[in-house]
Amino acid sequence: MMESLSSLLFAAAARDGDRVALVDEQVSLTYAAFASRVEHFAQCMLAAGLRRQDRVAVFMDKSADACALILAALHAGGIAVPINPKLKPQQVRYILENCAAAQLFVTTWRERELGMQLDGLPALRVLRPDTVDAPETPLATHRNIDGDPAAILYTSGSTGHPKGVVVSHRNLVAGCRSVNAYLGTRQDETVLALLPLSFDAGLSQLSTGIAAGARVVLHTPMQAQTVANVVARHEVTSITAVPPLWSMLTQADWTHVDTRSVRRFANTGGHMSESLLAKLRGIFQAAQPFLMYGLTEAFRSTYLPPEEIERRPGSIGKAIPNAEILVLREDGEPCAPDEPGELVHRGALVTLGYWNDPARTAERYRPLPNRQCDGLTPEYAVWSGDVVRRDAEGFLYFIGRRDEMIKTSGYRISPTELEATLGTLPGVHEVAVFGIAAGDIGDAIYATVSPLDTNAEPGALKMRIEAQCRDTLPAYMWPQIVMMRELPRSANGKLDRPALRAHCAHFHDERQR
Repeated sequence: MMESLSSLLFAAAARDGDRVALVDEQVSLTYAAFASRVEHFAQCMLAAGLRRQDRVAVFMDKSADACALILAALHAGGIAVPINPKLKPQQVRYILENCAAAQLFVTTWRERELGMQLDGLPALRVLRPDTVDAPETPLATHRNIDGDPAAILYTSGSTGHPKGVVVSHRNLVAGCRSVNAYLGTRQDETVLALLPLSFDAGLSQLSTGIAAGARVVLHTPMQAQTVANVVARHEVTSITAVPPLWSMLTQADWTHVDTRSVRRFANTGGHMSESLLAKLRGIFQAAQPFLMYGLTEAFRSTYLPPEEIERRPGSIGKAIPNAEILVLREDGEPCAPDEPGELVHRGALVTLGYWNDPARTAERYRPLPNRQCDGLTPEYAVWSGDVVRRDAEGFLYFIGRRDEMIKTSGYRISPTELEATLGTLPGVHEVAVFGIAAGDIGDAIYATVSPLDTNAEPGALKMRIEAQCRDTLPAYMWPQIVMMRELPRSANGKLDRPALRAHCAHFHDERQR
């Protein structure tokens, strides 16, 4: 029998049906009840005319029903398209058109919010989970195999259009098993799911919990103190978040919150500064930190084990189980130790490509060079576009995006390294560094900075940063400092780098006038 995320759920329900599977703000579902709800929604989709590999979009707040609908689409033989509830109506419209969704599940107020954006989509059926009906006689689900598409995850495109990454059933199962292998997730765990289900790491929180037979607590983090209370109330054992969310959580009052239940906390979606890591270790004193690196196109690539964090600050670790990470030169040859090269991911987690975008797929998903034997088909890998180096012991270090490296006055500068330097300064909350084209010198360096104390005088902090740069950095690395009360974020909670870059470009143009 083919393994899929839905089959893992049904197996858990048969094995431990009375164990709690999902908890949201309204309900608590056992594995048996969760599986029953998935089966019900799958029948509703089939009764509404779902064909094999039709796209089923889910535009709802994170909830037990949203989770059940995603798994129901897989079980029925469709392709799930979870849409971030933070997206604007016109962004949702683009996704619905791009993937040619056949069904859209929304709540009443979400349907009202979309309004006219649903006009002119004659092939789309808009359905509400509280009003759909299952047929009296169960319908047969459509047959898929594990290499078929299971979901389309749209990256958060703040400028331009997002890309739909097509994830197979095999990808989902291999991903949750790999993550559970290195995190050590057990059946007696309580996983706190803070990230959107449309985000690969958010969907992973659900899938890893199901694969382990654990309990998953769904929560949308609006206020840091509320999250702290949820951790205590549900005796959470595992938390995964992105750096901006971790930073927000450190602002809660944890003094009277019992965090001893937390066994691990994991970071994804960006670099975690040493100062932020130190704060989190102070809050979750019994927990092991896991620092992870990945990209939606291959889900997760590397992790740094807790025991290596002190010895290897700044490292993104080694390959996760069932993946191989290569560091290659432009000619496809392996890099020498400590030689910068492009991170290339091969293995079971490599996704199928971008939906309806063959040009981008051909650019990012490419055959591995020098690995082809006569008569064998080439193996495709994900070429990340990230520049890394591998030390003599095999540990990887992130340098920067290949297309974001700053070239100025004949030097190549990593924005990531400069961000790490500025981020350690007292009073600095977040930093994002960019290169803006500036004629003969190449790029002018700009650093957008938000303060820890939003009520403090920004000019004083700016002067301190500039003085520190003069004292510790060569002149060609001195950035122009742009102070902002807070740095904007994408729908997935990451820094909105395209918007920040545009802001810096505008600031640069104004300075040149």
